[in-house]
Amino acid sequence: MYFLGIGIVLLLLKYLEIGPVATFSWWLVLSPFALAVAWWTYADASGYTKRKAVEKENAKKQARIDKQRENLGMAATKKRR
Repeated sequence: MYFLGIGIVLLLLKYLEIGPVATFSWWLVLSPFALAVAWWTYADASGYTKRKAVEKENAKKQARIDKQRENLGMAATKKRR
């Protein structure tokens, strides 16, 4: 996502000819988009994207369970020593 944001900023700066970016070659300006595609390809192929989605779902599920337990008065308490 960072590559995409950087690419959009560089593209706007190049198109509007603002600052030193106006002198950059188009290959340099468009390279963050290629890096974004490469990252998304790697993330999907390695399972990183799916793993993060599952972790997020599990966190939401655990939060719902904890909230229900708290509402029922069954909140986990610390064990006494």
